[in-house]
Amino acid sequence: MARAPIVVHRLSMDGGRRVTVVRTGRREILGLAHSDDDLVVLLENAGIVDPGALLDDPQWVAWRGGRAHQWHLS
Repeated sequence: MARAPIVVHRLSMDGGRRVTVVRTGRREILGLAHSDDDLVVLLENAGIVDPGALLDDPQWVAWRGGRAHQWHLS
């Protein structure tokens, strides 16, 4: 199985998660998301169509270092 092209990385100490995407064979940093809405905006800006529908699809999005949709350290 191939790796998911979108990675939502572990939570930072300040909150939020770095988001990367593989494009043309290279991993590119899209930015820091603090919510699902932020994540959707970053992905839309990267040209991904209907990103909200992909967030729970492990073939598209890998959530690392925490639960999916977790945006703050508890």
